[in-house]
Amino acid sequence: MLYNLTEAMQNWLDERGLLWLVQVMFQLEFRAFAAAVLGFVLVLVSGPPTIRWLLRQKIGDNPEFYNERLNTINKDKAGVPTMGGLFVMGSVLATIVLLADVVHNRYVHLAIIVLLWLATVGGFDDWLKLTSSRRAPGSREGLFAWEKLLFQLGVGLIAGWFLYQHASSPDALVLNLPFQRTYPPTPTLESMIQPPPLNPSVLVLGGVAFVVVAMLAIAFTSNAVNITDGMDGLAGGTMMIAAFVMMVLTYLAGSERAAYLLMVPHIGEARELMVVSGAMAGACLGFLWFNCSPAQVFMGDTGSLPLGGLLAYISVAIRQEVLLLVIGGIFFMEICSVMLQVGYFKWTKGKRIFRVAPIHHHFHLGGWSEQQVVTRFWVMAVVMAMVALASIKLR
Repeated sequence: MLYNLTEAMQNWLDERGLLWLVQVMFQLEFRAFAAAVLGFVLVLVSGPPTIRWLLRQKIGDNPEFYNERLNTINKDKAGVPTMGGLFVMGSVLATIVLLADVVHNRYVHLAIIVLLWLATVGGFDDWLKLTSSRRAPGSREGLFAWEKLLFQLGVGLIAGWFLYQHASSPDALVLNLPFQRTYPPTPTLESMIQPPPLNPSVLVLGGVAFVVVAMLAIAFTSNAVNITDGMDGLAGGTMMIAAFVMMVLTYLAGSERAAYLLMVPHIGEARELMVVSGAMAGACLGFLWFNCSPAQVFMGDTGSLPLGGLLAYISVAIRQEVLLLVIGGIFFMEICSVMLQVGYFKWTKGKRIFRVAPIHHHFHLGGWSEQQVVTRFWVMAVVMAMVALASIKLR
C-alpha cells in the first residue's frame, strides 16, 4: 500500500520537491529487505499481547508423542500456548499489504489468498484440538487428515490454474530441471535487445501437468513444514533460511539480466514475491524470539500450514519447485521419515526404521539434546541453501 500510495502521488510529490524522500519505495530490493525488518518488528510487538491472550483463553499445548520416553522428556512443554501462527501470519499479511504492490500485481493477490486460506484451515484445526475439552464428550479433536489435504489440494488447484492462465510467456511454464539451461548462452547486450529463445530441450508443461505440480508442491510442502514444527525453534529457523533463499531466487527470476545470464526462467511479474519472501523470513526470525528453547509459544498449524504453502507457491511461480526439494530438504526429510516409518511398520507388522518419527525425535532419543537437534538441523538447512544457490550457476 505504501508503494501504491507513492506511485499514485508521484507527480504531486515531484512538483513539491518531496519525491526524493520516498522514491526508495520504487526499488524492489529495498522493499524486500524492508519487509524482512518490518516483519521482524511486527512479530516482536504483537507477540507478547497475543501470548497473554492465548494464556487467558487457556489455549495451551498438551503434547502426546505416543512414546513414553518422549512424553517424559517433553512434560515441561504442557501448558505452553500454541497458535502462535496468529501473530506470525498477521505480521506477514500486514507487511505484504504495506510494502508489496497489492493493487496491480496478481502474484501478490494469490499469495494473500494462499496465506489466508491455509491460515484459516490451520487455525480451525488448532482450535478444534485445543478446545475439545470444553465441548461435549466425543467431540472431534481437529480436522481429519483427508479434510486438511482436501483444502491444501484445493488452494493448490486455484494457485496452479491462476499461474497457468496468467502466464505471459512459455518461460513461466517450463519444468526447470537442475543443471538444465532454460535459454542458450546469450551475450548480455544481445539479450537486453531481444529476449533469447527457450532451449529446445526444455519441457513446457501443459495445463493439467502444471496444475498437478502446483497442487502436489503446495500440499506436500505445507504438510512437511507442519510435521517439522515439533521442537523449539526448529520450524521457525529452517523456514527463515528457506525464505531468504527464495527471496534471492525470486530476484533472479524477476530480473531479465540475471535470469538470462544464469539461464533460469524469467518471470518478470513474479518479482513482487520478493517482498512476500522477505516478510516470511523476517516474521520467522521474530518468532524465534519467543519460540527459542524454552519456548514461550508454539506456532501450531495456524502458522506452519500457510508458511509451507507460501514457500511452495513462490517456488511454483518462479519455476523452482524442483530446487525447493533442496532448499526445504529438512522439511522433506521430516515428512519422508514419517511416511517410511508408517509404511514399514504396516508392511512388517510392527517393525520400525527409526526409534520414533518424525526423524528429529529419532535423534533426540538417540542422545542428542533438543538444542543440539535444532542447531544441527539449522546447520544442515544452511548447507542445503548454499548447495541450492550454487547449483544455479552450474548450467
